[in-house]
Amino acid sequence: MGFKCGIVGLPNVGKSTLFNALTNSSKAQAENFPFCTIDPNIGVVPVPDERLDKLFNISNSKKKIYTTISFVDIAGLVKGASKGEGLGNKFLSHIREVDAIIHMIRCFDSDNIQNVNSTIDPIRDLEIIETEMKLADLESIQKRLDKKNSKNIEEVQIKILKKALELINNDNDLKLIEEEFDKKNIKECGLLSTKSKLYVCNVNEQSIEKGNNYTENFINKFGKENTLIICADIENQINQLGDEVEKKNYMKMVNMKETGLNSLIKKGYNLLSLETFFTSGPEESRAWTIRKNCTAPNAAGEIHTDFEKGFIRAETVSYDDFIQNEGWIKSKESGKMRLEGKDYIVKDGDILNFRFNT
Repeated sequence: MGFKCGIVGLPNVGKSTLFNALTNSSKAQAENFPFCTIDPNIGVVPVPDERLDKLFNISNSKKKIYTTISFVDIAGLVKGASKGEGLGNKFLSHIREVDAIIHMIRCFDSDNIQNVNSTIDPIRDLEIIETEMKLADLESIQKRLDKKNSKNIEEVQIKILKKALELINNDNDLKLIEEEFDKKNIKECGLLSTKSKLYVCNVNEQSIEKGNNYTENFINKFGKENTLIICADIENQINQLGDEVEKKNYMKMVNMKETGLNSLIKKGYNLLSLETFFTSGPEESRAWTIRKNCTAPNAAGEIHTDFEKGFIRAETVSYDDFIQNEGWIKSKESGKMRLEGKDYIVKDGDILNFRFNT
């Protein structure tokens, strides 16, 4: 399934620079003036996974196909965007289309890069963006709860919208809705403020390893769990190095343990409760993204809807067993291959071969 992350923030905080780094491209304009990004840029990135590399070699596959993540570089929002300020609601609508929001926060000083506010204040900047999304949600909720429009809305969604309205009016976090309602029904409501969020603190090179006063204040308020410290400029420079040895040496020089892309993917998978299963054989070895607690038929449906409809059972080997037994044949001979039915919950790293009726 992959997933789509929208990169949002105030103008000139480094969104397009990060996008270019993550997607290893120069597709997004990264200029020193507000609103240089007008239409959202979209980049699809393969998710690196050493496990797939090993499966590819063991199965002697002809092709290796990574699962993917999409990044959307959304233009800078400003205070008043929900009322049409800056580039207005057009860009709020782009946020509705993503699975998770990456809040890009400026945590560096620079006389050379314009700032839309007179001071650097990451907490204030995030609150501006979240307020604008909440105001956009408020307008959307009020329109949909209007008597004329509510006739065409399912009862469960009306309940969710009314609860969301109550939370907004009391200045509470809309994520509290998840305590009462199913995530699937919440997602169908399309509220911006209920989307999962990652916070990316964009720092200068000197602050990569330990952060700075800006990141310390931010983490003290919003916590470490969904916060990343990244230097977008350095990430861009790393991706412009063609040789992997060069990249590793450069990362060592600037005290980086892993790239921002890898860190972001790990945080994103955890945030969205995602995991990976594999298919592997002589034709191809491939990674597939599923949600945690996914059943075997649902996993089969990620490959093709016919696999889910006609599901019989899944030949299953854990990743460790597959590697230890060097593939399907020895795994089967040693009793490590299992036949799992419709109720089986797929585990991260499982190698699966589906049997189904056409």
